[in-house]
Amino acid sequence: MNITKTDVLWNYAATFFKISSSVLLLPIILHKLPSEDVGIWSVFSSIAALVFLIDFGFNSSFSRNVTYVFSGVNSLLTNGHDTSAQSGGVNYSLLKGLLSSMRWFYSRVSLTLFLLLLTLGTFYISRLLNEYHGNKTNVYIAWGLFIAINTYNLYTLYYDALLEGKGLIRVSKQITILGHLAYLLVSTVAIYLGFGLIALVLAQLISIIIIRTISQRKFFNADIIYQLQNCEGDDKKDVLKAIYPNAVKYGITSLGGFMIQKSSIFIGSLYLSLSAIASFGITKQMMDITVSIANIAVATFLPQIANLRIGGNYDRIKAICIRGVVIANLIFITGAATIIFLGTPILHLIKSNTNLNQQVLLVVAFSSLIGLNSGISGAIISTKNHIPFVKPSILSGVATILLLIVFFKFTNLGLLGMAMAPGLIDLCYQGWKWPLVVIKELNIKFSDFKMVIMKTDKPA
Repeated sequence: MNITKTDVLWNYAATFFKISSSVLLLPIILHKLPSEDVGIWSVFSSIAALVFLIDFGFNSSFSRNVTYVFSGVNSLLTNGHDTSAQSGGVNYSLLKGLLSSMRWFYSRVSLTLFLLLLTLGTFYISRLLNEYHGNKTNVYIAWGLFIAINTYNLYTLYYDALLEGKGLIRVSKQITILGHLAYLLVSTVAIYLGFGLIALVLAQLISIIIIRTISQRKFFNADIIYQLQNCEGDDKKDVLKAIYPNAVKYGITSLGGFMIQKSSIFIGSLYLSLSAIASFGITKQMMDITVSIANIAVATFLPQIANLRIGGNYDRIKAICIRGVVIANLIFITGAATIIFLGTPILHLIKSNTNLNQQVLLVVAFSSLIGLNSGISGAIISTKNHIPFVKPSILSGVATILLLIVFFKFTNLGLLGMAMAPGLIDLCYQGWKWPLVVIKELNIKFSDFKMVIMKTDKPA
């Protein structure tokens, strides 16, 4: 498997279009929608992030194991990977069993999600609307569409694992670009037609249908369909048994990460006004976008890193990681500085109904930088098919929630407390622990940074 610079460029292009659709749409949202509606949209966005926790880490595990299959392994292991038979060919019986296990898993978790959103989710939304002054009917219609979108998206999530695991990064990102162009077009037209929140969720639905339909056609080419039809698949129970332990570990880790990075919106919405939540939500969204761009420098190469681990080429892994981390941090610092210095003037220019708090912006930027490096390190570690950060992640998540509650109940920090809690907890352990693990495993020295950045030598 070879991930090239072209794949990286397409990943950047896809992220650019994803962000462009958000950035170009953001002034329209802030100008056309009342601040309360922006607050509700921030809650919707946080729930959308929460939705993927029900996947419980299986998508990342499925993606890694798809990579192993296309790298020539003949069996999937709970820890590490099979190195006994590397023929270079694909074991289609194993692939068929893996596909069967994905479909079995996602059909059940998507049904679970549907029931949770329909019951607990609707109760939560109805509570938020107690102090809402707009059209509640439109919000409930938007919520109904939101449930449909996320149920379908989760049910078909394994297409992401298939494309990325096979190394079809370029194809995956081209599809993403098309989907976000559709999102931008539909949402812009619908907002100007006066559909408000409904416009945003309707555009998401159309975008996801386009992405999933094309993804299915691109992965299942004529050769794969023929091979799968003419082989007997491995037992899906055996496949799930191999994947389950690390998937659950990764899922618990993701839950901890969510509690650290995303719980502020949910807890804050119980103590602060929707207008205040809107301000924090926009701040967090802009920093999350910057983190997403920065992550590309390493995330694009994760399938290749997993493949290189099978071949034992650790010098090449070191070079990829160092270059990626340096680029990621430069991108984030540049983007965050731009937002800090130009964010407020731009919002004033577009006559936004929602404003930023400069102190909160600075603290969120600092917390996001810590989370960026911790997350990159965790992703690199997970390519070993080994998840060591389960307990620290969940403990950090619980600690973040407790600290948020303490801030709200016993201080007047408000939005500043929402911004401070994640960074403070990350600094206690995870913010330095996992970068240090990667440095020790790959034996990274300062001289390696110079070698890779200056390209004075290229590891094989």
